[in-house]
Amino acid sequence: MTLTRRQFLASTSAFALATAAGATSPEAGFDHARVIALAQELAAADYSLREMVPKAWQDLTYEQYKLIRFRPEAALWYGTETPFNVDFFTPGLYFPRTVKVETVEDGVATPVAFDLAMFEKSDSVPDLPVDETLGFSGLRLRTEMHRPGLTDEFCVFQGASYFRAIGLDEIYGLSARGLALNTGDPEGEEFPDFIRFWLERPRPDQRNMIVHALMDSPSVTGAYRFDITPGPACVMEVEATLFAREDLDHVGLGPLTSMFLFDETNRNRFDDFRPAVHDSDGLMILNGNGEVLWRPLANPRQLQISSFIDTDPRGFGLMQRARRLSDFADLEAHYHRRPGLWVEPKGDWGQGAVTLVEIPADREIYDNIVAYWRPATSYEAGARIDLAYRLTWGEEAPVVATYPKVLNTRMGQGFHGDRVATIDFEADPLFDDGPDAIRPVISSPHAETSDGILQHNPETGGLRLAFSFEPGDRVFVELRAQLRKGDQMASEVWLYRWTS
Repeated sequence: MTLTRRQFLASTSAFALATAAGATSPEAGFDHARVIALAQELAAADYSLREMVPKAWQDLTYEQYKLIRFRPEAALWYGTETPFNVDFFTPGLYFPRTVKVETVEDGVATPVAFDLAMFEKSDSVPDLPVDETLGFSGLRLRTEMHRPGLTDEFCVFQGASYFRAIGLDEIYGLSARGLALNTGDPEGEEFPDFIRFWLERPRPDQRNMIVHALMDSPSVTGAYRFDITPGPACVMEVEATLFAREDLDHVGLGPLTSMFLFDETNRNRFDDFRPAVHDSDGLMILNGNGEVLWRPLANPRQLQISSFIDTDPRGFGLMQRARRLSDFADLEAHYHRRPGLWVEPKGDWGQGAVTLVEIPADREIYDNIVAYWRPATSYEAGARIDLAYRLTWGEEAPVVATYPKVLNTRMGQGFHGDRVATIDFEADPLFDDGPDAIRPVISSPHAETSDGILQHNPETGGLRLAFSFEPGDRVFVELRAQLRKGDQMASEVWLYRWTS
């Protein structure tokens, strides 16, 4: 059941593609309520794992999988007035199960059939069987951005419930996912899957694209709606309706996943020509009281979980503040061009905690950082959970700066066996009266700290705070610092967990 490349290129719509391949008939009357109903039906039944693709696909090496490439002219809506194109990925390697994809036009949902003619492969890739289990493993969105007449990719959905996006002139870095379950728990994490997608066909003048996704997992199902607008920052309006199959004691909402290997806080542990390696360098939180917290990320020797208790958070995100090529000296990875990702809750999320999970890693290929909102109360089996939030993928968090932000953190051994920390704050009119007009407030519940010294940093134009602390025999020390001018706050709140 295949479609020739010539037949494919002659088609101009998902309907032509699906019917020519003998796919399931179109389904009329589609809207997001249909996805919610499907999620509710799934939750009422026992969980069933999807069938795997043939073993030859699963046995592909990483190099072979990379050599199977989607043909640009095979993209959905290619050569039409629709301002978006959609590429697809084959299964195989890390993606042994497929997803169903449908297009939606005038309320009619039409399946997009898998066809090997959509892809070209190198001679080093073995012959691969095609049967009824074959389908796509994910999809990639493209549109015209800064190159007239040419499209650029800006969003990818592939693997479990993971997805990534970028703003203009950025490259892929951290990921988001639909839901996190039991992250960091001893019994192991559960990874829900997006198993079906619906792509609404945009109008010729439309600058946003709507993607619906059905999620399934042993303990929960879900219906997601993504309203995605590419640009200098890629903005997603997310609506989700979850149905609990089982009691959900440890749920992560708006979960983010990133990589942090080293920077100036733990540079001594890595024999590397680069001064830093990370997709994100800090967790930023705008809490319910309007206070901005900045927590530099760490790569600990043992699993670390930090909880920042709050009520109705205004936002949180994993950000990349190191923005110069010289911060990384990497001419290939271009870590300075990785986006940050900001989560802005809609409505009241109640009591809970922004949770940060830091996992030991020795190579940059591992995503070892997870951040999410963990509600204070559990959800019982049978519960329906409705939530909405905005995701912004870009260079900065979409937050109006109230106080000077932290630019960088460094740590090292002091002259007397103690530890020295330095924090650079950006230039700001609050500092115009000089360092003597600013008072550092430093504290720790675990260790004695020095009073701190403030100096003008001629390179940044801002201030540098340096202080020392005595960890003693402790394996970790919580630290907090902030600048004040009189009774006024004069910086973000800097938080850090030092580990031995």
